[in-house]
Amino acid sequence: VQLQASGGGLVQAGESLRLSCTSPGRAVTNNGMGWFRQAPGKEREFVAAVDWKGGSLLTADSVKGRFTISRAYASNTMYLQMDSLKSEDTAVYYCAAPLFAVGSRNEGNYRYWGQGTLVTVSS
Repeated sequence: VQLQASGGGLVQAGESLRLSCTSPGRAVTNNGMGWFRQAPGKEREFVAAVDWKGGSLLTADSVKGRFTISRAYASNTMYLQMDSLKSEDTAVYYCAAPLFAVGSRNEGNYRYWGQGTLVTVSS
């Protein structure tokens, strides 16, 4: 199963970006999905997750109120709308899918991972 993350780039603090994650062949249509990130020199951390229908949203406290996760079932695409970006949001962002229908905050529950997309926020 392949997941493809895209949409990263270089922005200034306070600006917005939208990340996308697709699964060719609709392989994870009935799975939950989530976003994780890994900043330089730090461990990978949970950002947000969603269930197979686009509900049951989970969001990390560090991004709550600024990041919004969503999912379009028809296109099997997951999004992460990132607003009011801060320099501490700089990281490689990964999309992932577990084997079950809901998302999770636990990285160990995810079976499939995308290649990551780099987000750099300059202050």
